[in-house]
Amino acid sequence: MMRDAQIDAIKTFLFLKLACNNRPLRDLFLDGVFNSMDLDEEELTSSSREHMRSHPAAAALYECASYSGETGAALSPKLRQKLKSAAQEVDAEGFFDKLFYGVSYTDYLFSLPMGAGKTYLMAAFIYLELYFAENEPYNPAFAHNFIILAPSGLKTSVIPSLKTIQHFDPSWVIPEPAASGLKRCLIFEVLDQNKSEQRSNRAKNPNVQKIANHQPLDRLFGFVAVTNAEKVILDRVDIDERNGVPQLIERTDDEKDRQANELRHWLGRLPHLSVFIDEVHHAATDDIKLRAVVNNWVKNNSFNSIIGFSGTPYLPNAEKIVVAPGLSVSLKEISTIVSYYPLADGIGNFLKTPLVRITTGMSRLQIIERGIREFLDTYKDTIYSDGTCAKLGIYCSTISTLEEEVYPLAARLAEEYGLSPASAILKYHGGNKEYSCPADARLHFASLDQPFSTVRIILLAQIGREGWDCRSLTGIILSQTGDCPQNMVLQTACRCLRQVQKHSHESALIVLNESNAAVLEAQLKRMHHLSIDEFQQRAAKPQVDILRYNRSERLKLPPLTFYQLKIQYNSLVIDKRRNPQTEIASALTAETQRQHTIRSARLGRSLSITHIEENHQEAETRSADFHGWLGMIAKESFGFLSLATLRQHEAPLRELFLAISHEKDGHRVFLPRYRLELINANIRKAFYEKRTLQRHEELLPTETRLLKVEKLTSPISTSTPESFYPAQREVHDILRADEGPGKQELQAIRALETIGETEQAASLRRKYMGAPWKDRSFHYLPYRTDSRFEQTFLHEVLRFEQLDKLGLELYYNGDSALTEFRIKCYEWRPSGWAYIGIYTPDFLIVHRHQGTIHQALIVETKGHLYANDPQFRQKRRFVEGAFLEKNNEQFGYPRFDYLYLEDTIPAADRLAATMRAINKFFKK
Repeated sequence: MMRDAQIDAIKTFLFLKLACNNRPLRDLFLDGVFNSMDLDEEELTSSSREHMRSHPAAAALYECASYSGETGAALSPKLRQKLKSAAQEVDAEGFFDKLFYGVSYTDYLFSLPMGAGKTYLMAAFIYLELYFAENEPYNPAFAHNFIILAPSGLKTSVIPSLKTIQHFDPSWVIPEPAASGLKRCLIFEVLDQNKSEQRSNRAKNPNVQKIANHQPLDRLFGFVAVTNAEKVILDRVDIDERNGVPQLIERTDDEKDRQANELRHWLGRLPHLSVFIDEVHHAATDDIKLRAVVNNWVKNNSFNSIIGFSGTPYLPNAEKIVVAPGLSVSLKEISTIVSYYPLADGIGNFLKTPLVRITTGMSRLQIIERGIREFLDTYKDTIYSDGTCAKLGIYCSTISTLEEEVYPLAARLAEEYGLSPASAILKYHGGNKEYSCPADARLHFASLDQPFSTVRIILLAQIGREGWDCRSLTGIILSQTGDCPQNMVLQTACRCLRQVQKHSHESALIVLNESNAAVLEAQLKRMHHLSIDEFQQRAAKPQVDILRYNRSERLKLPPLTFYQLKIQYNSLVIDKRRNPQTEIASALTAETQRQHTIRSARLGRSLSITHIEENHQEAETRSADFHGWLGMIAKESFGFLSLATLRQHEAPLRELFLAISHEKDGHRVFLPRYRLELINANIRKAFYEKRTLQRHEELLPTETRLLKVEKLTSPISTSTPESFYPAQREVHDILRADEGPGKQELQAIRALETIGETEQAASLRRKYMGAPWKDRSFHYLPYRTDSRFEQTFLHEVLRFEQLDKLGLELYYNGDSALTEFRIKCYEWRPSGWAYIGIYTPDFLIVHRHQGTIHQALIVETKGHLYANDPQFRQKRRFVEGAFLEKNNEQFGYPRFDYLYLEDTIPAADRLAATMRAINKFFKK
């Protein structure tokens, strides 16, 4: 019943609660909980390696900076390089403290796109918390009570949708009878009353009274309060930052202050409290106030966590965190994101597929007319499975525009298409002095997703841009700039993408003018790395569950032993004696001066002309300031060389400065004939101890499993079932054959053979005993392959008679998540072996001897598009060369061989090459 986006988030939530004990992200990173890199495999200086070993936060920061993600490039190359050379000069602990806002409590953010079901995800989290809290009531990792905060500006649209938490079925995430028991004990209160009838006191404040009704609070369990952020936090509080920590200053000037302070006080008394914040990006500008309030709540020693939810977790402006002198990291997203589900993966999955129409050179009314006509032509007769009809939303910048221009046009077109404007068009806005909102508009708006609603066109002004949950909404028109705020074009345009029926293909129409289309394109690229064309075409395939099975025990598959090359580098100081005074004086060398060319030309017999050309075009305009120059040298050292150290050698540095600059037109400039960057580098070298790298090489015997059983999960959801081989039907045939024929099946086979029906008997035998090659492969079922070419290889080679004659087995090894046979590869360079990465072979053809794998032919099947990938070619050279040579030498016989096959080779030639390699390697 849960969507894959929700399931992914729940897995992360449980991991953070159970494996990480609900600890703050800052503490987890400082302790290196997520560190997975093998520092011995990284090209680090010995001092950096030792520092990272003793400071897990530095290793965590190095791993973050090295993360490549989808782009293939390191997340922060400069920070990565700095950590590789001088990790001890980077304040990793301070970085993570600033990254996670210096708070001492747990703060996690779950990012899911609109339509993924954030409200039901909140409900799932609440029930899971209560389930574990009931089992372990004294475990502080689990919350007992909850506050759900809606953004202040969205309270009219978000709070009603949050009320649907009451309708969530907890048996979707926890077993019965525990689910029903928890649902009965849930206490749900919406704190939405603005004021009491009389002057406020603790007994009369209506929202406080709702909490006070459940005393004693110290034993309260399962209380869920829903309110808006301004009522509790944002508008009625002042803060004062002392030592970088926000301090709460409670105002008591008027009645609203007293009510807000009173409500905060009572909410803070709730034991084991977790605060859920919906659309958390709206609180980003007031997060200091939020932290000030939470810091006060934390003082009761039972505050549990803040859990945020957002589809667009982006900061209004990028934030920078300094990690070392002259080096900072820029952040565009809220840093507490722990789970992210991309919008693109939701399209066609739990979102409708958008059809975007961009209009050019048209007026507002022309755009709206075109959009209404296309919508009614396409969706007028669309009735969804729940009985609701497709609807079109048209946003207007003002109420007067809606009433005076858009409604008359929509009414005329509705009549043209045989619809009654009175029942088919809904006007919904806040009203003004000239136009009031129809009395029943709110009721009709709340009933849009009901089968009895006859509304087809909804006219909106300054409402419904975010937090509006209407699954039958199938179209949106934004005809002019200002129809919605510019920073909300994406959210508004996507209002119509909520899917009605699960796993069904549904489409939606989005009509935009040029300016709104440009904003949508920019927001898609910034937030989701998509263009409008990709946004329309990114329809996800439906998810299919694949059952997987372990057969390694049946095949009694032994581990594979081989020798892994390991290279370790240690940085050794070979000369500590440095004389900065002397070396600064000799910083000017031949290389630091720009070259010139002498050109000669002969005119007649006796006359010649010589011309000297300077090989630089730089004019003498680069201003020279001595202290600014020192700052440049220090900055370019990335923290290695400080200004204080340079000033200790001011005399020779000033003398050098005067030599490479001069006065011109009343101010000092650098002489263009000198290469300033080389001079600065020579100065830095004067302070650096001479070092060398000592290389240590060894061969480590390694025993690996071809299947990591603990990683073989079943079932596994996929949108590409064709990537799995064999198909599920064949998988079940193999498993049935593993059990062998029963008594009745054997009798039937023998009876057919007795009466001479040998073909039918053979067919029945194959059905119940399986193909003969099934026990020469498939140590697990099915294999997840990378290409059709791999499946073709498996299908063809498994049927080779030679495999049976030589007693060979063929196993797929290409799933790096399930195999341990992965080879660390190196490239030989003038300086020695350099690590280039991990190589996972596609297939292994193996021969056993005395219960162990005696020989293995490594087979690589490569598509021509990837055959010339430089990294793959480097790894292939290592495996074909050093790996085979060193392993065969260690074992004393041909232990391994290598076969490379490309999909450009004709099938007959490919099969012949495979047969030759098998005969050559195994026949001896």
